[in-house]
Amino acid sequence: MSTQIDIARLGQISPEMIFVAEQESVAPEWLRQQMATGHIVIPKNKHHNFSPKGIGLGLSTKVNANFGTSEKHCNPTEELEKMHLAIRFGADAVMDLSTAGQLHQQLKQVIKESSVMVGTVPLYAVACKLLRQGKPIAALDPEMLFEEIELQASMGVDFMTLHAGITSYSLGFLEEDPRLCGLVSRGGALLKRWMQENQRENPLYEQYDRLLDICHTYDVTISLGDGIRPGCGEDASDRGQIAELLTLGSLVDRARAKGVQVMVEGPGHMPMDQIEANMRLMKRICHQAPFYVLGPLVTDSAPGYDHIVSAIGGTWAAIHGADFLCYVTPAEHLCLPNADDVREGVMASRIAAHSADLVKGNPKNKERDRRMSQARRDLDWEGMYEAALDPIRARERKTQSESNDEDHCSMCGNLCAVKNDRGL
Repeated sequence: MSTQIDIARLGQISPEMIFVAEQESVAPEWLRQQMATGHIVIPKNKHHNFSPKGIGLGLSTKVNANFGTSEKHCNPTEELEKMHLAIRFGADAVMDLSTAGQLHQQLKQVIKESSVMVGTVPLYAVACKLLRQGKPIAALDPEMLFEEIELQASMGVDFMTLHAGITSYSLGFLEEDPRLCGLVSRGGALLKRWMQENQRENPLYEQYDRLLDICHTYDVTISLGDGIRPGCGEDASDRGQIAELLTLGSLVDRARAKGVQVMVEGPGHMPMDQIEANMRLMKRICHQAPFYVLGPLVTDSAPGYDHIVSAIGGTWAAIHGADFLCYVTPAEHLCLPNADDVREGVMASRIAAHSADLVKGNPKNKERDRRMSQARRDLDWEGMYEAALDPIRARERKTQSESNDEDHCSMCGNLCAVKNDRGL
């Protein structure tokens, strides 16, 4: 069975490519060429029916929203509601990161109900199984992990975070260049512990060709996880991060050679003055693979407001090469996000993506801003709501104010600059 990248290399244009090209207002042939080189991916499992979206060079910046049960709060119905809420407010993708409950049954329902691409981290399911059996992560049999990856692929998962770049080589750099926060990637930390306690190499790296065969069968897009991503600003751009990046670059090449779609995950915490250089370096090392970043968070000192911190870093990252933003909610570093947190996180990342795409010259974004400006000039409130990234919030704030039935807002009243400038 052919993958999207296989089809593109044969000089053919798939229905998915045509659909994405129409969405993005680009020529189908240009899109096919970028797909053939791996600069663009269309994560869509052969067993998942939904309207696809493209991620990568020259396309609009996409947004992902995470959700999922936890050991301390396991309510699958509630998590499904969060998923639908995230999609309602514009998420282009969702990731089920559940770590409690009937994981496979829950994932099956997520795939059935999701109208956007679905991602997972298969290692979580295996680690949870061991935890329920009272076994340590060191007891993980690599066969269990590959069986889980194949099972999730057969269920219809569109993209998977797989931490194949955390190796004995890359971990060695942390020993000579110690970190303040160590590893903050859950998958990265689990694999590090397994490797150290078993004195073995990462099975995802060691059996990478086997992994590629599974992903090729179902056209699962690999999202190469950054297991050694920095967890605080002080650890950003250190030797461990760069060593893993070099490995990820070679893994990108191997995936493309096998006809497997691949994107690369980037740093989580990074001072703003390092973001541009990191984005350019990552794109260069990974041969222009689509880049997926968590944040980056440009300060470590704003718990409760990390969705704002992430939007600042995400905007700058997307301007300089990031293609896919993973949302961060106000609950980051504090607790499991609730529905309000999900909405705030999605909107913060969408604003970041929109702002970056304005800089990159995306015509649809420019037209939206122009329509908003015209509506404000004309005191056309319905036009403003229609052009808003979140029409619901905009309408709520105006209609709940003292100026609900008036053409001006309650801040300026009849001193409104627009009214006086136009002599109204």
